[in-house]
Amino acid sequence: MQKKLLLLAFLFLIGNIYGQQIEGVVRNASSGEPVPNVAIKILDASGGTVTSENGYFLLEVQRLPARIQMSKLGFERNEVTIQDSGEQQVFYLIPQPESLSEVVLRSTIIPNELRETPAAVSIISEQDLQRFDETNLVQAISTAPGVYVHQGALNTNKINIRGIGARSQYSSNRIKAYFEEIPISTAEGETTLDDIDQSMVERIEIIKGPTSSVYGAGLGGVLNLYAAEADEPGTTVSEKATFGSFGLFKNSIIAKHSDESTNFVLAQNHLESESFRDNSDYERDSFSLHGKIDTKNGSYLSLLAQYTSLMAYIPSSLNRETLENDPTSAAFTWDAAKGYESYDKGLFGVSYRHLFSGDFYNTTSIYMNFRDAYEPRPFDILKEEQVATGARTKFNLKSTFLTLESEWSLGGEYYRELYDTSTFENLYEEFPDRGSVPGNSLSNNSQDRSYYNIFAQWNLSLSESFSLEAGINFNSTRYELTDLFNRDMVDQSGEFEFESIWSPRLGLVYEIAEGKSIYGSISHGFSTPTVAETLTPEGLINTELEPETGVNYELGFKGNWLNNRLYSEVAVYSIQISNLLIAERVAEDQYIGRNAGETNHNGIEFLLNYNFNLLSGIELSPYVNGSLNFYEFDEFVDDGINYSGNDLPGVPKRSITAGFDLASSAGLNFYAVFQHEGEMPLNDANSEFNDSYNLLHLKSSYDFALFDLFEAELFAGVNNLFDTQYAASIIPNAVGFGGTAPRYFYPGNPRNYFGGVKLKYLF
Repeated sequence: MQKKLLLLAFLFLIGNIYGQQIEGVVRNASSGEPVPNVAIKILDASGGTVTSENGYFLLEVQRLPARIQMSKLGFERNEVTIQDSGEQQVFYLIPQPESLSEVVLRSTIIPNELRETPAAVSIISEQDLQRFDETNLVQAISTAPGVYVHQGALNTNKINIRGIGARSQYSSNRIKAYFEEIPISTAEGETTLDDIDQSMVERIEIIKGPTSSVYGAGLGGVLNLYAAEADEPGTTVSEKATFGSFGLFKNSIIAKHSDESTNFVLAQNHLESESFRDNSDYERDSFSLHGKIDTKNGSYLSLLAQYTSLMAYIPSSLNRETLENDPTSAAFTWDAAKGYESYDKGLFGVSYRHLFSGDFYNTTSIYMNFRDAYEPRPFDILKEEQVATGARTKFNLKSTFLTLESEWSLGGEYYRELYDTSTFENLYEEFPDRGSVPGNSLSNNSQDRSYYNIFAQWNLSLSESFSLEAGINFNSTRYELTDLFNRDMVDQSGEFEFESIWSPRLGLVYEIAEGKSIYGSISHGFSTPTVAETLTPEGLINTELEPETGVNYELGFKGNWLNNRLYSEVAVYSIQISNLLIAERVAEDQYIGRNAGETNHNGIEFLLNYNFNLLSGIELSPYVNGSLNFYEFDEFVDDGINYSGNDLPGVPKRSITAGFDLASSAGLNFYAVFQHEGEMPLNDANSEFNDSYNLLHLKSSYDFALFDLFEAELFAGVNNLFDTQYAASIIPNAVGFGGTAPRYFYPGNPRNYFGGVKLKYLF
């Protein structure tokens, strides 16, 4: 009898190990909807199944853990390891680019499918981010139609959207950026994406054109970054090392955990490079945490924390002759002063979404950030300290209006930033070969800057194929200046406030056929002057500056073709800007801001994404997008010279990105990206131009399993395959002093290589 019981127990144990059933549901990662007809395959074994209409599947496996693959045309393939056969598990598939129309946008305050949104929104997916060497997010952002990025160095990037922000000298402004609904732009609208490591980002949504009805001051648009999450149940730890030309080394250690109620990602990233130019060494360390905890009844708590430490030398810009003959050199004064920037920067935020009912919920976020920076420059040494706090809340309610379906959103945002800045003499010329040496104090100011937005939006379904979107925002921005520098006998202390601004928006969408929509919208936007624009080189403040304002008129088409394998977009827009803020150069590398004239930003954007099975188990996804730009001064007189009718400097007249992604079921992937940037005016007079150029980037990777719980990835690539010599960034309206030629240009990287390995362990 005892032997029989032992035999039964043994058979029961074997049955549990070798005869398990996996029960699960597959959902769309963007919309949360079940995905039917997903092919489920057991890797390294026989067997499989297909999901039902509600995304459900039941799969028999011989033993655990088991590695399964989920695939369906229009979605990125997902492979996961199943540790046990407990309760029903939920898995997610990410829509591929050609299925963008089905993606539910999270950056609109009322979530909606892309095709049903009356705005031009570019989505940078996780697959798009994998096409490059993963050293900088702006590489992928620069491929979006209507978006141009000046990439002077890893720490010198300027983003302009539809030409707005093109006149910025060294940083991105006139746009706003959020990471999981937490602002990463400063109170003045200056944005630095260099601190966000790509390993922590799953998706980027770029709303192009004025977005003030939702986000306040953002004349050019807004970038919303969404954090990477654990995409399979259990715990994983991975390490990814990248090596490349010019001393490139990047190492990422990432831990992920997911269960029924929690999802956490913890990452440590190190990036360093010697670059190909003198005085351009770069080193950055960052620590990041993102987590989400489901509470009950659809409510959840999420948190985000990040710390960055940066040390980056600055080679600065070159004149045309040096660009062509000696692009590896640094500007003489910056090289002599060993100019650099260093800072410690932190970000922390908590967000809670509470579901009152199926039709009513609230999302509230509170956050704070800080920055402690030191920047020796040839003309002075700058010290900055920033601390900011804020909160954002919105209520969403679905209801009926005269029997028509509608949804309301009402909310507000408050942001306060304390900004202390001081400058000192740089005595590098008196101490040769020592680099920058601080001298006497030149200025010392403290600025308390704050703004608040109150916003509302109403979406109304007028019929099954016709919908309306209306929104409005009220903004109030103020700042208080405390002048702590008494040596000049001028006290600029005082309170200043920009005029309050109402920004309305109206959009209409009409579905002309299944999967095809046309839309039209009118929206108002504005941007307030930055601190750098309000301050003169002597540290005085210009209180006469007014915000830039603009109105965007837009018509567009979004639609699927060929059985949803081809997705297309076309947008035609016109933006009129008033109170244009310009940077007037008054000395070498020194500028003052002032309002001058009006500009017209007219353009056409287009996008095509296609996906098909090239061979059995091999998918090919070609794509092409681009923009034709007609940006010009409407009325602009500067220092007695009339520039009206001239092209706006700092933006190429045309941009085209084309390429393809190739993915195989064997784990081999290949990416090719071609970029063309057209001729670009360098100054308001249109007397000098940056030549057009073409770039080709290639990358390949191979994913494979080492053992049951170990996965590996090998990858390699080349940037600028044909070794094109070009200017990757320009300084508009550069002026030469002392008989020297204007230093317009930051040279782009020559041909360079990278490669590496990733190891992943599944607990």
